Amino acid sequence: MAAETASFGAGCFWGVEATFRKIGGVIETAVGYMGGVTDAPTYEEVCASETGHAEVVQVEFDSTVVTYRELLEVFWNCHDPTTKDRQGPDVGRHYRSVVFFHTPGQKATAAAVKDELSRSVRFAGEIVTEIVAACPFFRAEEYHQRYLEKHGRDSCSI
Repeated sequence: MAAETASFGAGCFWGVEATFRKIGGVIETAVGYMGGVTDAPTYEEVCASETGHAEVVQVEFDSTVVTYRELLEVFWNCHDPTTKDRQGPDVGRHYRSVVFFHTPGQKATAAAVKDELSRSVRFAGEIVTEIVAACPFFRAEEYHQRYLEKHGRDSCSI
């Protein structure tokens, strides 16, 4: 097994986590916050736009089973990457579309896939997804982990 980590922000982390948990080769997921200026932010602080963090799903995956590129495809399929700081009815910087890369290879792959998608006709608008270096991940409060599973749902509308 070749365990790697990927981190994606695609709006509300509940549905995004549920989506990634269904992918073969995904070992574990955790929802949390990344990309802000506050250590150990709370959900309330993040939602109030006080910290600069994005809601993210951190994915541990076996790269011999599922590739990072395949995870990127799931990421771009599970949200609208053309809306800045918004997903559906959820508005705010913490809902931004962002790929946090952990290695130079992830950065190159994310940039290449974004470029391919930008040149395609798949999305009507400009892809506003940020591609930035991973920084400290702060695990969200336990009640957010596997939230939809805990509440008998396997997806949420985006």
